[in-house]
Amino acid sequence: MELAKQVDRDMIAAMKAHDTERTSTLRMVKAALKNKEIEKRESLTDAECQQVFTTMIKQRRDSIEQFQKGNRPELAAKEAREIVVIESYMPKTLDEESVKKIVEETLVAGAFGPRDMGPAMKAVQAKIAETGARADGKQVSDLVKAKLAG
Repeated sequence: MELAKQVDRDMIAAMKAHDTERTSTLRMVKAALKNKEIEKRESLTDAECQQVFTTMIKQRRDSIEQFQKGNRPELAAKEAREIVVIESYMPKTLDEESVKKIVEETLVAGAFGPRDMGPAMKAVQAKIAETGARADGKQVSDLVKAKLAG
């Protein structure tokens, strides 16, 4: 709930500062949070807010890819700026070395075999969540696959 309130406060501050781009991005975020809240029929927790943010970031990354293919760099740049605003509400992202270390520790401790991709991913994601940080799912998946294969 605290994240939703923070978005509201920041949106008001952006409107007062006449920062139109930040205001429109935060309005979009607020609308997504409100839609999820209506869908759930109760207030969102901070973890649920972060899930909404993650979805929005992924959508924008997909859009950037499409805009670059369509030779629309100005729209891709706008999406990239929106990602920066949305990511400011997310926990910090782990660098690749930290993710590798967590993957190795988790897989050695859990004694996972080459066929245990699902349980291994679940264990690694839980370990990352414990740190209070986050990591790119594709990056984690690639590292787990490589570790299980080799």
